[in-house]
Amino acid sequence: MKLNTPITQLKGIGEKTAKLFNKLGVYTIRDILLYFPSGYLQYPESIILDELEQEGTYALQVKLQDKPVTKRTHHLEVTTLTTKSGKQKIEFTWFGSSYISSTLHPGEEYIFYGKVIEKTNGFTMLQPQLFLPEKYKFKLNSLQPIYSLTKGLTNAGIQKFAFLALENCDLMAEHLSEEIISKYQFPSFAHALKQIHFPVNIEAFQAAKKRLVYEEFYLFLLQIKIAKTKIETRTNNFIIQHQDTIETYLKELPFSLTTGQIETLTTIQQQFATNISMQRLLQGDVGCGKTIVAFLSMVQVALSGYQSLIMAPTDVLARQHYDSLCDLKETLGFDLPILLLTGSLGVKEKKQIQNQISQVKNAMIIGTHALFQEAVEYSNLAYVVIDEQHRFGVKQREMLCNKNDHPHLMVMSATPIPRTLAMILYGDLSISTIKELPAQRIRIKNCVIKKAQRKTSYDFIEKELIKGHQAYVICHLIEESEQSEYENVVAYQHKLETYFQHRYKVGLLHGKMNPAQKEEVMKSFLDQSIPILVATTVIEVGINVPNATVMMIEDAQAFGLSQLHQLRGRVGRGDAQSYCIMVDTSNATTKNKRLEICNQSNDGFEIAQKDLELRGPGDFFGIRQSGDMNFRLADIYQDAQILQAAASDVDHFLKKTPKNQLSQENHIFGECFFNI
Repeated sequence: MKLNTPITQLKGIGEKTAKLFNKLGVYTIRDILLYFPSGYLQYPESIILDELEQEGTYALQVKLQDKPVTKRTHHLEVTTLTTKSGKQKIEFTWFGSSYISSTLHPGEEYIFYGKVIEKTNGFTMLQPQLFLPEKYKFKLNSLQPIYSLTKGLTNAGIQKFAFLALENCDLMAEHLSEEIISKYQFPSFAHALKQIHFPVNIEAFQAAKKRLVYEEFYLFLLQIKIAKTKIETRTNNFIIQHQDTIETYLKELPFSLTTGQIETLTTIQQQFATNISMQRLLQGDVGCGKTIVAFLSMVQVALSGYQSLIMAPTDVLARQHYDSLCDLKETLGFDLPILLLTGSLGVKEKKQIQNQISQVKNAMIIGTHALFQEAVEYSNLAYVVIDEQHRFGVKQREMLCNKNDHPHLMVMSATPIPRTLAMILYGDLSISTIKELPAQRIRIKNCVIKKAQRKTSYDFIEKELIKGHQAYVICHLIEESEQSEYENVVAYQHKLETYFQHRYKVGLLHGKMNPAQKEEVMKSFLDQSIPILVATTVIEVGINVPNATVMMIEDAQAFGLSQLHQLRGRVGRGDAQSYCIMVDTSNATTKNKRLEICNQSNDGFEIAQKDLELRGPGDFFGIRQSGDMNFRLADIYQDAQILQAAASDVDHFLKKTPKNQLSQENHIFGECFFNI
């Protein structure tokens, strides 16, 4: 099978199962091989019942005293087994598994593995896995892949089809040179891919991950370096003036720009004055005021008679930009056309906007991915602004900039990255940084609590709701997972509705909802018809809800520092005091270092640097904690040393490779496994 073969060609995947995989973004053999495990289960050493003290996931070695009992209630078979030791008692429960009764025998020892919950009459373990002690010893040295699931797909099912894909796929040739493979003693690509899905041991997994992370970084960096060689000498014929007019507008604003905002705007104006096409990254913390800089520079372009555009990752954010730019137009009194093009517009309205884009020479255009469409023809595009840079790839930037005569480009990111990494990751762009926040911005108050204090937090949230404000609650998971103890949004929504006795509407938002559903929920939250929004990290960037004053993050200890800071940035955007509550659900008795850093500091750049220092090679388990750059497997913090090594090797390759070969991208990348 080829990489682009539909997954329906795998034995056992029919139309129904294919639709479930489609929900996960899996359509082809390549997709299922790229659907890497989100974590790995490493079985713990077994303990005896007397050593059980609190909730958690355990392997309990128990000598049976009685046979299991199976009862039928409400058309469901429930098998239970109760055992005691000293003061401790635990009940094991299975649903629809009556065969367990004939499997377990009194007087024999077994290992019961699963999640332990504490109830008023003792501990309970639901649906435990069963092992004989001798067989469990072999499990201790293995790693079991854990995949993110959707309802209808099991972990075992995804494992099965990933295995079939590996067995039947014609894996492509190596993309790394023999020199690099030898230098780092990497396993072959095919072997690494098998070991990332089905590691035989920890050492094999570590070697496979290092190889694939390196390759993903290497190919990404090679692409942006090649792109840089193409754009370094790009020129255009745009004559962008009216700097004096912008200076006048600055005096009429109802607020003063910060030093960083003024410096960035000045740098942009200096590049507008040349015929070299600008390629710039504007990096700044959440709320630092990047958007007003973008708007003012777009106004200057429009006053000079050219088109400009700003592209946002979602319809909601695009519409917010549109409303904000219209408000600025009214405040400053300039008479310039502003157009909005998003995917949610009707066919007739969309065609009308497209016609205006092709005709209105000085339009300021705001939109989403709809701006990429072939039907969109720009008549005079001189300036492109891309909001939330990491949501768009290098090729997407190229596509947009190639729609006209090499327009100036500025990409914006609210994800502070340590400068050492930013210089590598944004090697094709010049970097501007806004570090200070506007004076009117109120500092967010933070706190870290344990799960026993949740009730106090809910009561605090209600006090904010009574004031007319709104709250976010963030969970790791979408649905309950047998492999994870983290909170999930589906169950949490019900939990909050029950706690508040349905006095407040609780909205739900997660990544598996279709775009129209997401947009509808965010609009309802924005217009305040939803007071509480339970969501996954899908709300991490973009949306601006000034009325939201509380951000509660469940299982906060499992997030990376920078991601915690990004989530926190969703509040504190209005004129009311805002709060961030981080719930540490671990059983640790000492304070979590990451959470304490986030608790003490609101400085995104300081936090990013601390994140880089705290994380590092060797933190091999668990989910990727930063979504920056949309890497499939690599994490720019955890894998920073590999990133730096790949950057050095790319530079070495480019120095010895003739430029005429660099223009032949297909020759270098071939049928690349990673969707670079």
